[in-house]
Amino acid sequence: MSRLPDLDALQLLVAVADTGSLGKAAARSGISQPSASARMATLERRLGLKLLERTPSGSRLTGDGAVVTDWARRVLEQAEALVEGAEALRVHADERLSVAASLTIAEHLVPKWLIELRQLRPATRVGLTVANSHQVVAALRAAEAELGFVEGPWVPRDLHSVAVGRDRLAVVVAPAHPWARLRRPLTAAQLAAEPLLLRETGSGTRDVLEAALAAHDGLTVPLIELGATAPLRSAALAGSGPAVLSVLAVAEDIAAGRLVEVPVAEEVALRRTLRAVWLRGRELGDAAGWLVRVAQGRV
Repeated sequence: MSRLPDLDALQLLVAVADTGSLGKAAARSGISQPSASARMATLERRLGLKLLERTPSGSRLTGDGAVVTDWARRVLEQAEALVEGAEALRVHADERLSVAASLTIAEHLVPKWLIELRQLRPATRVGLTVANSHQVVAALRAAEAELGFVEGPWVPRDLHSVAVGRDRLAVVVAPAHPWARLRRPLTAAQLAAEPLLLRETGSGTRDVLEAALAAHDGLTVPLIELGATAPLRSAALAGSGPAVLSVLAVAEDIAAGRLVEVPVAEEVALRRTLRAVWLRGRELGDAAGWLVRVAQGRV
């Protein structure tokens, strides 16, 4: 392997053949003539062949030099094909983006982000996995996604994160539920003691609620526990019990009077930050960077 010639030296040899002069070849290659002479000497030594005849009128190829130059042209063509092919692969990779997003973000925010990204980068193709926040983190660690979006109160230390928005959880009930007529905000103790319609353990929504009630012995046994927002919303609409869901998911129902938002005491911290996350030490690809900027409203 130590005898393999340097590609720059092969390019210089071809330039000598094309121009008939080591000086002109050096100028074409952007180097000084002494550097060109040294480079050719190294090539000849490495190949064990005399490639050039130096004459007062210039430099000409020896018989061996002419043969090596023909081979060099083919090697350089293949090297150029390699570089162009690698660039094509890189561009193609930049056009693919794997994203994992927690359910609330995936349902209510990602669609409009992807529409805007498509307008900015029409060639980008996004593969979206919808999961809870813990599963998004697992997908990033397993290299199943390049970029994630989560809504929980925590970010593991091996992930880099940037805020892309804010959200609030709402306690909602059907209009006929007794809580719809409460005159005072719910306390943390009242909320912790009530069987609720809840997202599953591992979801950002559940994490935020459990953190807010941690000082009050946590949640009681859930009334219903599901891995999706839509059936919990439906159960709340049917009067099954109180639900704690993102305001993004129930805003229209509250505005239309189909659900009533129950006020909670200030001690119950139900606000959360929505974040883009990716593995620390890994640089985001171009498409992923654009999507983060779209989510932050910076484009």
